[in-house]
Amino acid sequence: MTYVVTEACIRCKYMDCVEVCPVDCFYEGTSMLAINPDECIDCGVCEPECPAEAILPDTEPEAEKWLELNRQYSTGPWPNITRKGEPPADADSYQGMPNKYEKFFDPAPGEGS
Repeated sequence: MTYVVTEACIRCKYMDCVEVCPVDCFYEGTSMLAINPDECIDCGVCEPECPAEAILPDTEPEAEKWLELNRQYSTGPWPNITRKGEPPADADSYQGMPNKYEKFFDPAPGEGS
């Protein structure tokens, strides 16, 4: 089992999860974060820290479609992050919005930390 970041993170990107991860398995894109499933130790401490409720165990049916996206971007172009950065100023206005992937996903790498 591993944890995955889902659509709820897009344009919210609060990064509270990064602070508690004991193995630094988070990677940053411009619009969301990703978890490297090969680095995640399945501890689950990140899940309750996410204000957007964007992190799920891969055993949840909804998580299946996000597992490959997390793998693709965490092992490719996105930089590893080890500390919490500033969320977007308008993050709260995107929390809970539907269809964020289609509207706002950006595959470009974030700044990293």
